[in-house]
Amino acid sequence: MTKREFVRGLAAGALGAAAWPSGARAERFRVLGDGRGPEALVVEGRESPEFRKLVAGVTPGARRAYGALEVLWLHGAPAPAPLAVTTLDEARAAGTLGVTERERATVPALLVDNRGTTHVLLLAGEILLGGKQNRIVVEDVLLPPRSGPVDLQVYCVEQGRWSGAAPQFGAGGAVAAPALRAKVLERRGQREVWREVDRYAARLAAPSATSSYQAIQDAPPVRAHQADAERALGAGAAPGALGAAAFVAGSFAGLDLFADPGLFAREWPKLLRAHAVEAYDRRGVEPRADARALRARVAELLRAAAAAEGVLRRGAGVGRLFEFRVAGGRGAALAAEGQVVHAALF
Repeated sequence: MTKREFVRGLAAGALGAAAWPSGARAERFRVLGDGRGPEALVVEGRESPEFRKLVAGVTPGARRAYGALEVLWLHGAPAPAPLAVTTLDEARAAGTLGVTERERATVPALLVDNRGTTHVLLLAGEILLGGKQNRIVVEDVLLPPRSGPVDLQVYCVEQGRWSGAAPQFGAGGAVAAPALRAKVLERRGQREVWREVDRYAARLAAPSATSSYQAIQDAPPVRAHQADAERALGAGAAPGALGAAAFVAGSFAGLDLFADPGLFAREWPKLLRAHAVEAYDRRGVEPRADARALRARVAELLRAAAAAEGVLRRGAGVGRLFEFRVAGGRGAALAAEGQVVHAALF
């Protein structure tokens, strides 16, 4: 076991201990170091001023609805000088991001290498296709330009395959549905991730020989439903919106927030498709709450998130991850260069 793997294991253990009950205070951990080595991955704080500042200024706006799926746009003050960020799909299409199996392939880890000249953002919950089995990204990662090889934590979302001569991965243009993203964010473990994939396959009647989550995305009825949702809601984000909160059959499904409205607009189509998957088997259910009630619920959630304390640690790339609990849910925010690149709450 290398020093990097040993320290990463310590960091994972610290995060596992961070699943405290709602309202409890996080312990403060600190490991001395120069901030450039693997020790930079350990827990070192419990609040994120960048996240608090952003969330405190966000308000829910107009609602769009399609069947059981309802979306509320989130508005606020964008970062005055947004960090130039390329999405995973954009970087893969440009050929500037390499995603491969490690030399000795293991289920929970891959290697990523940003060969481009801008930062690349990988969202927790994004699906990677290829290698020995399809994987899902465990946490938000912001790779700096010319990053060199970086370890990427993943879970498997294709239980029945461990084969394939090509070690490379492609981006499937997909983010997992909210309940699966929540399991990943909670770090509930590989078996629970597999169970969640099986639940979706059963709910959406999309089994596969390898128990692959991608088979759910590829099922023709699911794709048709996603396309219908995009037509009804509009694939584009509202002008200037920083994010969106989604409800399915009146229940909160998830929230994504960015300091850069341009980045949100580029990520939104696949986030919308993920929410449409969540609502697929509720197609006959119509929303019950009015827009005012939903806005009040989101506003209260944002107030609670702004006051939350949690665990602050360095990410696998650059920036810091703030992980917290609020209102019975789990949230995470990645901040770099004084701004929140992305935050999510489930």
